[in-house]
Amino acid sequence: MRTVCVIPGEDAAADAVRASVDLLERAGAAICWRWCDTVVDDAGRLSAEAKMSIDTADATLFGATAGPASAALFYLRWGKQTFANVRPTRWTPGMASPLAKPEGIDFVIVRENLEDAYVLLEGDLSDLAPLNLVSRTARIAPEAMGEGAYAIKAITRAGSERVLRFGFDLARRRKAQGHPGKLTASAKFNMMPLTDGLFIDVARTLASEYPDIAFETLIVDDCAHRLVRDPKQFDVLVLPNLYGDVLSDAAAGLIGGLGVAASGCYGTSYAYFESAHGTAPDIAGQGIVNPTATLLSAALMLDHLGLETMAQRLRDAIDRVFSDARALTRDVGGQASTEDFCDAVLAAMDHR
Repeated sequence: MRTVCVIPGEDAAADAVRASVDLLERAGAAICWRWCDTVVDDAGRLSAEAKMSIDTADATLFGATAGPASAALFYLRWGKQTFANVRPTRWTPGMASPLAKPEGIDFVIVRENLEDAYVLLEGDLSDLAPLNLVSRTARIAPEAMGEGAYAIKAITRAGSERVLRFGFDLARRRKAQGHPGKLTASAKFNMMPLTDGLFIDVARTLASEYPDIAFETLIVDDCAHRLVRDPKQFDVLVLPNLYGDVLSDAAAGLIGGLGVAASGCYGTSYAYFESAHGTAPDIAGQGIVNPTATLLSAALMLDHLGLETMAQRLRDAIDRVFSDARALTRDVGGQASTEDFCDAVLAAMDHR
């Protein structure tokens, strides 16, 4: 039995998590579910009980947060050093893609998860005066630009290497499964040669260790254009944190929106899994939230835990429910409740 810590999060996201766990229990998943509904102590910090629940579990299934559960999210991310955010983008018939011909979209974005602008170091421009900096574009000191703020963008060689190596290894595994075996590294390296340029330099160096993997680099604005014009050209796309955050949400739009977008965050010794969408407080408690993103995230978790057969059963069943189109939730054009959708997925898992 694997042990999974379950942190439902808030609002409708928690509804989706509870429905998803219930489905997996009914399907017979070999998992001991450890629920962690209260994650903060009286001081608003991550509680000792929640930390222990995370630390002693094999993985965590997490719902979206816009409140107290963020304390657990920060620990799962920076405390557990889950540096690779994996966002699969795969269209299946029945998903409400805005594209005329979405057939064949099947790629993965790997987003560096800890660095870049997400070090969250910001301040007033006046704070920079002692550094005697001069803008390479404006040709003046930052503090001379007027009232404003700055943010630090931190890209490290070690952080870049570990997420890019993760991406190359993923591309190799996907190639063994019949995918193209291609990695695209993208950043704004033409304008920021010291930060984004470092990320790309590391990618080019690592590429020599993976001669079996096709490799290319793209300036990130060109990458965004190609993502919309011809998403089928991508296999594994690796990006620094901020670009990866933006483009992975854009990629979800190609296949039908964040309601069908899975996400897994992996470190060297731990991983957690969460849907890519927000908490949707406007539909909390109504039983109508689409659990697809949570279920597909759970499928990634099952793969991680060595339960690949059940993971594939779950994905195949979701595909059949979307193709059948009789039990879809309102956000994707149907009238089904969350429970109706999960019942249909379970029935599809039982009738392979």
